[in-house]
Amino acid sequence: MTGFWIYMLVMVLLIPFSMIGFGIYLNNGGPKEISHVIGYRTNRSMRNQETWDFAQRTCGRYWRSYGRILLPVGALCMVLFLGKSEDAIGTAGMVIIYLQLAVMICTIFLTESALKKNFDEEGRRR
Repeated sequence: MTGFWIYMLVMVLLIPFSMIGFGIYLNNGGPKEISHVIGYRTNRSMRNQETWDFAQRTCGRYWRSYGRILLPVGALCMVLFLGKSEDAIGTAGMVIIYLQLAVMICTIFLTESALKKNFDEEGRRR
């Protein structure tokens, strides 16, 4: 039972650690040129170099900040299920991961909103 709990704890911590790591990378500039492979890639963010750089920094700040919140919250929630049944641990882990994914997806809307607020449809700064 403890082995499964450790496995689920690692799974729960993957998203926050990924958000923190990639958040730091993106906030420090991320990919220097517009890339179709890595970075925050949407039509709005890829309009020109200025929108690209802005989107990388903005998304990076969100991911770093929210990852730092999700990390202890996820770990604490999993501690509450230490010693519980595998079904309870698995269900709790799944719910926590889905909530973390929801937060991660929300950062897309926040970043797009910031892009829309700061740039017009052609990618020119407002």
